Amino acid sequence: MTKQSNGNVVHSVKSNQEDIYRNLEAVVRKYASTTFLRPVADHTREAFEKVCEFVYNFYAARNTGGVGADRVGADCVELVFDSGCGTGESTLHLAKKFPNVPVIGIDKSAVRLTKAGNGRQLESAAESGSCGAPAGASTGMAVPLNAFWVRAELLDFWRLALEKVLAGEWEILHHALYYPNPWPKESEATRRFHLHPIFPTMLRLAPVTELRTNWEIYAREFAEAARIAGDCLSLNVHVECADFSPENPETAFERKYKNACQQLWQVLVCSSC
Repeated sequence: MTKQSNGNVVHSVKSNQEDIYRNLEAVVRKYASTTFLRPVADHTREAFEKVCEFVYNFYAARNTGGVGADRVGADCVELVFDSGCGTGESTLHLAKKFPNVPVIGIDKSAVRLTKAGNGRQLESAAESGSCGAPAGASTGMAVPLNAFWVRAELLDFWRLALEKVLAGEWEILHHALYYPNPWPKESEATRRFHLHPIFPTMLRLAPVTELRTNWEIYAREFAEAARIAGDCLSLNVHVECADFSPENPETAFERKYKNACQQLWQVLVCSSC
């Protein structure tokens, strides 16, 4: 536990787990050989359709057949995902890094998505209960035209997105997963993304997956799970796991942890078929 200069207490991750999950390899291999079949929620299908509409309109407005069409084919368009985006600050940063590509911020919490107080976001969330337009008023950052936020269940949204990827309609250049719930109790380990049946789907979404966390064990587990799943799925996977200190924090959590002098960790998973 550390205290910031403003007096707020920032808790480090507390867990009864002292090392990577003892059954990690068995769990990852099991799910790499199975298919996650839970029905997709209707509200997520509706949200996904709104994302598809945004992506189509984004490229149609440029009338180019899609940025990068010469590389990936005229019918394939490029995107970036910011999964578990919270209030959307990280989405804004990603949108600046990828200015010619739609950046989709996804979170299941309407409360988090509307915290920035943007009127369009609040109106859209109230009307549809599922999808939103740019938030960002509280960050002081201008909202770029390539940023879009959506309220959806990640496990369902990722499966719908993978269908687009496998059909050759989408290429997700970068998948950001910043500070997900670590589920620190060992009894809750299989709720972590890398120990869940959804992990093979997540790993195949993008050639680059970036995890950030303030718990070393989570980072090491994610990295090892990616190596194992990559082998099971016949993917060429290169994994880097290291501590890092962002010069300019890109999420509220990241800023809070940095100010509290907590060690942060980054995992980069680069994969190809």
